[in-house]
Amino acid sequence: MSATVWATNTPTALKAYGTALVDLARERPEVVCIGADLTGPTETDLFRDSLPERFFNIGMAEANAVGVAAGMARAGEIPFVNTFSVFISRRAYDQIAMQVAYPRTNVKLVGFMPGLTTPGGVTHQAIEDVALMRALPNMTVVEPADANQISAAVRALADHRGPVYMRIKRGEVPVMASAAEQAFRIGRADVVREGGDAVIFACGLMVTLALAAADELAGQGHDVTVVNVSTLKPLDTGLIAEFARRTGRVVTAENHSIIGGLGSAVAEALMEAGASCRYARVGIRDTFAEGASAPYLFEKYGLSTQAIVDACRHVLDGA
Repeated sequence: MSATVWATNTPTALKAYGTALVDLARERPEVVCIGADLTGPTETDLFRDSLPERFFNIGMAEANAVGVAAGMARAGEIPFVNTFSVFISRRAYDQIAMQVAYPRTNVKLVGFMPGLTTPGGVTHQAIEDVALMRALPNMTVVEPADANQISAAVRALADHRGPVYMRIKRGEVPVMASAAEQAFRIGRADVVREGGDAVIFACGLMVTLALAAADELAGQGHDVTVVNVSTLKPLDTGLIAEFARRTGRVVTAENHSIIGGLGSAVAEALMEAGASCRYARVGIRDTFAEGASAPYLFEKYGLSTQAIVDACRHVLDGA
């Protein structure tokens, strides 16, 4: 198996988020960077070294970091709070609810190493963060698919008035040619490949795997649409219902529990729209994982290209 979870021929970029945040901050003096003792692992060493007067390391105190960010936002600044997804979602949830979501403070929460992209085991694997953040009123939830979308999303977050949660992989991330052709916009899903036999709704790293699955299915005579759902809330329900009706066969793919994430959101949207279709979800089944490499975990827990192919065959064959 390759050392990455995406296709081996996919080009990659390093520190897309860290670079984009520094570039944004140089243009907008109100942007500040808040950390929780994970400066290097969140790519914010670039910000610290470039704009140290606007960099604040609160230490291993995520709840306090959120409170500090809420205060800064009320003073007119745009704080980006950076730590691992599991820490910002689990450890600071009450503070996010009461100091960010409820009063709609202009805080941007950035969670790194979501789902099974970390080898750190259960303590570091955020497999329910989307479910938690989706449940909060006033919270926007985004998960860019590649380096280009991460860079664009940083600016979109700053332009959006109100709280946002973004989950991304750190370090090396894929670069998709199709994503580069489409501007990132909060609330919009993007069709990155069109086909009439079925549709795969995917988010984050799973978009690259969904495209690889579509290539494999094409070799078997099946033409499949791939939709990059980079905003999980608010969901692009119109586009989702349109392609579900058009194909009648839907697969969702996410690096998250199948409970409460993209799969649940799409199912809710389709039921409310009255769109009847065959449906399958690819994601982490109702279980905790273990500590291991990302490629091993993606394979073991059913987040692989083959898992997406199998799910598509299930809805295509009617089995």
